[in-house]
Amino acid sequence: MSFPDASGPCACTLQVTDRADDDVRTSIASALIRHNVDLAGPSQQRPLVVAVRDSGNVVIGGLWGATGYGWLYTQMLLVPEALRGQGLGRAIMQRAEQEASERGCQAAWVDTQFGARGFYETLGYQCFGELPDYPPGFSRTFLKKSLTRLPPDIATTRFPDPP
Repeated sequence: MSFPDASGPCACTLQVTDRADDDVRTSIASALIRHNVDLAGPSQQRPLVVAVRDSGNVVIGGLWGATGYGWLYTQMLLVPEALRGQGLGRAIMQRAEQEASERGCQAAWVDTQFGARGFYETLGYQCFGELPDYPPGFSRTFLKKSLTRLPPDIATTRFPDPP
């Protein structure tokens, strides 16, 4: 499909595909990042990872996220099934929040589904948006939290190895 028409000086085509081409993503993202920097300044985005390792040093869970524009974003949080209900999820989040605070972040946000909303609410997160029926029968919830008051350092907290 040509837009607005293929003969004009700004002629372009629209291509729809289900193939995730890294070069296409890079082209879109780099232009968008330049635009965002022009508007809001550099994000100072840095990855933030809290890895949970077993006694063999194998990663069995943890948090994958990033800090930028003064916010911590938690993209993924996995607590191994055998270690759930023992405070490990709370410890992971507190460690990430502490690191984010040390990086100068004033707040954190996460989007979640499949029943994790209550967990984040017990940590002080508050809902600021919801996408119902994503997927059908569930909701995707967006939560945020101020990081102005953090608990003591728990970086050395030990949890039992999974069975």
